[in-house]
This record gives sequence, C-alpha cells and structure tokens, in this order.
Amino acid sequence: MSPAFLRPATLDDAPALTALLNEIDRIEIGRPETDQHTVEADLKHPDRDLARDSWVAVEDGVPVAYGLLWDESGGERVDIDHYVLPGHQRAGLETLAAMEARALAVARANGAARAVVHLHLNTRPTTDTALLTARGWHTVRRYHVLHRPLDPARDLPPEPPSGTRVRACATEADRTRVHELYQASFAGHFDFQPRTYRQWLHDIDAEGLDWSLVWIAATDDLGDAGFLLARDDRAAMGWIRSLGVRREARGRGLGGLLLRHAFAAFAARGRDTVGLGVDTANTTGAPRLYGRHGMTVHYAVDTWETVLT
Repeated sequence: MSPAFLRPATLDDAPALTALLNEIDRIEIGRPETDQHTVEADLKHPDRDLARDSWVAVEDGVPVAYGLLWDESGGERVDIDHYVLPGHQRAGLETLAAMEARALAVARANGAARAVVHLHLNTRPTTDTALLTARGWHTVRRYHVLHRPLDPARDLPPEPPSGTRVRACATEADRTRVHELYQASFAGHFDFQPRTYRQWLHDIDAEGLDWSLVWIAATDDLGDAGFLLARDDRAAMGWIRSLGVRREARGRGLGGLLLRHAFAAFAARGRDTVGLGVDTANTTGAPRLYGRHGMTVHYAVDTWETVLT
C-alpha cells in the first residue's frame, strides 16, 4: 500500500468523497446517509478557499481521509470537519495537523491571539479519539440526530389556534424575514455565529432549496414570530434544518405547530421518515418539544474543542 499524500479537494472529488463519507456512515450509524449534492454544496461555498481550507488524504488513488475548514466568526472561532477510515489513522492525523495549523493562521489573520477550533464527530467515530485527546482536544457539547416515522393518515395539516397563522415562504421579502427570524431566535445559542443574508443563503444552499418547505408562523399581537426550514433532497429522510421561535413568542405552541406542519407536508409527499438535529443542552426546551412529538434518537454527535496558541 502506498503512503498517503495530502492535497486540496476539488469539485471533481465530490463522487469519491461522497463514497468515503457513506462508508463512514455505514460504520458509524449503520447505513449511508450522505448525498453528493451536500458534499458539492460544501465544496462550492463561496466562502471556502479549497486550495488552503480543504484536504484529501489519498492512498493508492482512493481518498481515505478528508478535511474541510471554514471561518464564520471572523475572530478566534474556527470550524473543521474531519473524516477518516479505520485503519488509516496516520493519514487522518496528518490531515488533522494540517487543519490545526491552518486554523491558527486563520484566527491570527483575523486579529485573534488564539484559535478556538470546533469539530463534530459521531459519539462512536471512525476517528481514533485518543489521537484527539493527546493533542489537547476535549468534548464540550452533545447533539442528537432525531427521527420519526410518518403516516399520511395520521400526520395531517394542523389547524392553527385562533390568532395564529402559518404561511409558506413565497417571496423575497419572506426569505429575508426568515433570515431575520433565524438570527433573532438563535442568538445566544451555543456556537451561534451571526450571518449576513447573503452568507446565510449560501449556508443553506439556497439555490437547491425548495422554498415551499419553508414556513413562517405569525400571531396577531407579535406578527412574524417563528419559522421552520426543511429540505426534501436527502435520500435517507425528509430533513428539518432549522426551527426557531423568537424569545418573546415562546410558550405559545408555535414550535409544535410548525413541526406538525412539516410532518404533514413530508407525509403528503410520500416520505416515511423525518429527521433533525438538536443540541441536548438547548435551554429553550427543544429536546422536550421533539420528544413530545414522537421524535427519538437516531445517533449522537459530540462537539470537540481545542484551543491553539
């Protein structure tokens, strides 16, 4: 077997990287759940400099590890993705070391004295976590990916209570409103980074988004108060990417109303499963909300952190 060599990723790598990530999916969660278009969206993101912020470790012509770095904070906070096949930990370690060096350079270019780097990994990852802890990484948060079966006979469109309305995101003004609601409802959450409207559109891959699966909830007294953004382009399941309610509107059932609205829409499209991700330490009651609506844990993900100086 030839030793691995590192090079930047290109858009042409998308099929091979999708195959790599799906092999890791099979090991970690039991089935492939990575779609090529999501890999391509990461590679095409205009804020990514692939030449400096992506790495592919290749052995015998096949990718065995992959890394991607992005900077949303403009300060010390930097994010990375890291994937490696079992049996190729040396290649994974070389990839990780290159990403750490780049993360510190990015943070310093932002004017920060240090880099606070976050990495999300399955709680039973293919990455050897002993290599992470030896380099000063530690876990700081846990997320659950939840799922729920759908039944078109049971999951019907809910009737909004008096004084409450739900509308589809149909216009450019609605899109900007969803962005505003996203910023307002997630401000203060763990790892939240403010994003401009343009940045947010790129983050959600707006060009590939079916906007009929985005809804806004409003009340007579508060106006637009919550939103749900869903996607129907994952082979494994329908996906709820974001659900948020403004602080002053919480406790009125808007989150549950939007959730049931999404369940009905996916069931009507013939989907048999819907999923989403949630911070287990979320202070707004989201995990309890999802549990009350029949969502259960599919798998868990830890956020790992290191501080580089």
